Amino acid sequence: MKAAVLYGKNDLRVVKKKVLRPGMQEVLVKVEACAICGSDPKIVAHGWQNQPPYGEYIPGHEYAGTVVALGDGVVGFDVGDRIAVESHKGCGVCMNCIRGFYTVCMNYGNLAAGHRHYGFTTNGGFAEYAVNHINTLHKIPETLNFEEATLITTAGTSMYGITRIGGVEPGETVVVAGPGPVGLMATQLAKQMGAAHVIVTGTRDERLKLARELGADATINVKEEEVIQRVFEMTGGIGADVVLECVGTATALEDAVEYTRKNGRIALLGMHGQPVSINASRIMLSNITLAGSRAEGDRSVSKVAPLMGDGRLKCRPLVTHTFPLNQINEAVKTFVKRIGGAIKVVVKP
Repeated sequence: MKAAVLYGKNDLRVVKKKVLRPGMQEVLVKVEACAICGSDPKIVAHGWQNQPPYGEYIPGHEYAGTVVALGDGVVGFDVGDRIAVESHKGCGVCMNCIRGFYTVCMNYGNLAAGHRHYGFTTNGGFAEYAVNHINTLHKIPETLNFEEATLITTAGTSMYGITRIGGVEPGETVVVAGPGPVGLMATQLAKQMGAAHVIVTGTRDERLKLARELGADATINVKEEEVIQRVFEMTGGIGADVVLECVGTATALEDAVEYTRKNGRIALLGMHGQPVSINASRIMLSNITLAGSRAEGDRSVSKVAPLMGDGRLKCRPLVTHTFPLNQINEAVKTFVKRIGGAIKVVVKP
């Protein structure tokens, strides 16, 4: 098969690799589409902890395709099934996995213990074929094409962030900080859950315009307006009930703490590369809940899949570019530099 193999930092090559046989409770997936996530360029540039060796490592974790072969012990799936994958498969036996927190498995990176993080600690989907454990598979309806289905983990990540702060109650005001793929999915999910007002903040007018088209009631360009002041103006001086912080910057989180109402909730969905200083006194004195949420835990993908299948979560507007596998470096460049307004860039093996 053809596969994009990482040979070293910033050295991603499309080469021929042997197609693996699926093992116990695994299937072989013919990969039809694999999207580029924000973590992929970082992996290409810097590698990942517990990764396969350079020269063998196939990244890519947001992929969809068709089951073409079954390993022993497979139940619930057949050859020909159209599926999308989630990247995390916990060990299944640690305290966190047993409680459903498999994205923070206590045996992270330990393949012998059964842990898999596809595209990170084991090979992923930038290839013509991939092997996946059945715990990571989700059947997709015919109404969802493979390019759209690559967003299932993105939507699951948004869902998990919302779950971690107790959901969104009907009538609440939600601020989504950051109109990237996760933020745009979070915007739609908040509206589906009954939010009365969804406000999206960001720096790019074209992204904010898309957020409004996908259901946001208002947007704030933080380069042009003072975000804390505007949120309080829009909420009658009360502040936001819920903040979904999808940016991963110090400023976004610092601001969120200030414009969240008393007894409000903040979910951290964006990945912060550095420690952040925040107003802990306000969090304590205002009884604010602050929750981290790693990836698509708590079977969140299975919760969003039906919403994607029937069109309540719109995926097509987010898929802006597609590339063949042999142009994967151009695809990564397009994603990183946001060439042509790139949002979600999909590679098609």
